[in-house]
Amino acid sequence: MSFGLPSLKVKPEHVSNIQVHEGPFGIPDPLVAGVGATKLKIGTTHPLEHSEKNYHLNEEKMDMAMLRNIQGLHAPMKLTMEMKFASKVGRLPFLPSSNLQHDVLTGRHLDIGFEDILNTRDLCEVAGQPHAVVERSLGLL
Repeated sequence: MSFGLPSLKVKPEHVSNIQVHEGPFGIPDPLVAGVGATKLKIGTTHPLEHSEKNYHLNEEKMDMAMLRNIQGLHAPMKLTMEMKFASKVGRLPFLPSSNLQHDVLTGRHLDIGFEDILNTRDLCEVAGQPHAVVERSLGLL
């Protein structure tokens, strides 16, 4: 029985044969290819990695699909417009934005993550003169 919801099963984006040049012990040599290049050649480490990277996007798609099935087309369209307007809120370049409206619309204001604790403004290393930052964003500098 299908309700028109997206599938929960993880589908790989692309399938290809990966050619890895192995070292003497049967694993890629990071001293030759580099650590970053070696990881790209190996591919994903776990089947859930792709799903976890797109967790919020998949959750939003499922919520919109359920909302459309329950309330009709107007409800997801209204929420999509509100999220689009919330993402376009303009601030001066030197003022940080908390994106509170977008977080409230998506329900992320209830979650406490690493970015809430470790990404505070008082620990920010980027501080500039407001006039210079605005002039640079306008292309005057």
